[in-house]
Amino acid sequence: MEGDIVEAATLIGAGLAAIGVTGGGIGIGSVVGGAVQAMGRNPDAAPLIQTNMIIGIAFAEAVAIYALAVAFIILFAS
Repeated sequence: MEGDIVEAATLIGAGLAAIGVTGGGIGIGSVVGGAVQAMGRNPDAAPLIQTNMIIGIAFAEAVAIYALAVAFIILFAS
């Protein structure tokens, strides 16, 4: 009985930690959308905007990977 409660809490905790992955998707969408609008308004600045967009995508993806790693640690460390 007690083992079932611990296993349920572990699965719920891992699921809650995995919700952070959606933040990465939302962040990447926001960054790319803003960059496309900026490049459309000022095509001459496209290389600079594209470089900053890629850096922003990398940071947003890093947060998603951290959330996924925490979810896996919760699942497999117990």
